[in-house]
Amino acid sequence: MRDSTLNNTLDILIVGGGPIGLACGLEAKKAGLSYQIIEKGTITNSLFNYPLNMTFFSTADRLEIGGFPFPSIHPKPNRSEALEYYRRVADIGELNIRLFEEVTGISREGELYLTNTSKGSYQSRYVILATGFYDIPNMLAIPGEDLPKVKHYYYDPHYYYKQKIVVVGANNSSADVALETWRKGADVTMVVREGELGRIKYWIKPDLENRIAEGSIKAYFNSSLTEIREQEVDIQTPEGKVTIPNDFVMAMTGYQPNFAFLERIGVKLSDDFYRHPYHNPETMETNLPGLYLAGVVCGGMETHVWFIENSREHAVKIVKHIVAK
Repeated sequence: MRDSTLNNTLDILIVGGGPIGLACGLEAKKAGLSYQIIEKGTITNSLFNYPLNMTFFSTADRLEIGGFPFPSIHPKPNRSEALEYYRRVADIGELNIRLFEEVTGISREGELYLTNTSKGSYQSRYVILATGFYDIPNMLAIPGEDLPKVKHYYYDPHYYYKQKIVVVGANNSSADVALETWRKGADVTMVVREGELGRIKYWIKPDLENRIAEGSIKAYFNSSLTEIREQEVDIQTPEGKVTIPNDFVMAMTGYQPNFAFLERIGVKLSDDFYRHPYHNPETMETNLPGLYLAGVVCGGMETHVWFIENSREHAVKIVKHIVAK
C-alpha cells in the first residue's frame, strides 16, 4: 500500500474517473482548489466497457467537458472517439487521477472526510461522488441466471456467429445486440416484457421493427423469460409457455448505482422503487454536509434521466457552491 496522504488535506476528493468525474476535476482546478480523482478501473471505465461498435445518441459538442472541443468525423461520435477524447482531456488538462484504485469507505472525521481506498487513505474537506451506474446489472431473478451462458454485458457481435441468442429487453442496448448479432449470423429471439419496443435511437428503431416484421428476428411481446437451462429456455407468452433451443442469453435489463455503498456511507435514499439519493438539485449536496453527487448516480434507478450532456453542469454547480462557502 502506498504511503498515506493524510498529512496533505485536499479541498476535494472525487470518486469516479468517468466524463463527469473528469469535469469535476477540471472545474476544481479552474477554481484553484486542490483535488484528487480516484477511479477503480481505467479512465472512463464505463465507456471502455460499452459495446465495441456503440454510437452515442448525442452529438460531439454535447459530450464536451471543460471547454475542450470534441472533434469527430461522424455526425454522432462512437466509443473509440469518446475514449480518445476523454484521454486527451485528462492529459491536456493535466488532471490528478489515480486509476485502478477502489474506494472502500468514506467517513466524516470532524470537519473533514476520510476516504479509504485499496491503495491508501485521503483526507479532504469535500467529497464528490461521480460513480455512475454501469457496474451492477439488474438481475432477472429466475432459475438458471447464474449459468455462464447468461451475459449482462455485450462487447462484440462476432462472438455469437451461428449461435441461438435470446435478447431480454426492449431499449437501446437490446436493439443494438439483436441487430448486430443477427447481422453477424446469429439466430436471434427477443423477449420483451411490454407490448412494444421501448426507448431506441431513432435511426435504429425502424431497422429493428422491419427485421421483426419480416421474421428475420423473432420477438415475443408481453412476455418474460422464466427459466434458463444449458441448451434451452422457457418463455411465458400470452399464449402460454414456449420452450426454445438456446446457446446464449443476453440480459440487457439495465444497471443500477451501488446503493449499498451509498447507504453505508450515510447518503439517504428514497423509500420507493426508484431509490433516489437525496441531494439538493441547486447545489448537488447530499444530506451529508460537504458530500456531493454528480452525474447519473443522481437518478437512482431512473438511469435514463441523466446523461453526459445534461449532467456535466453538475460539476459547475458543485464547485461554485464549494467556492462560495
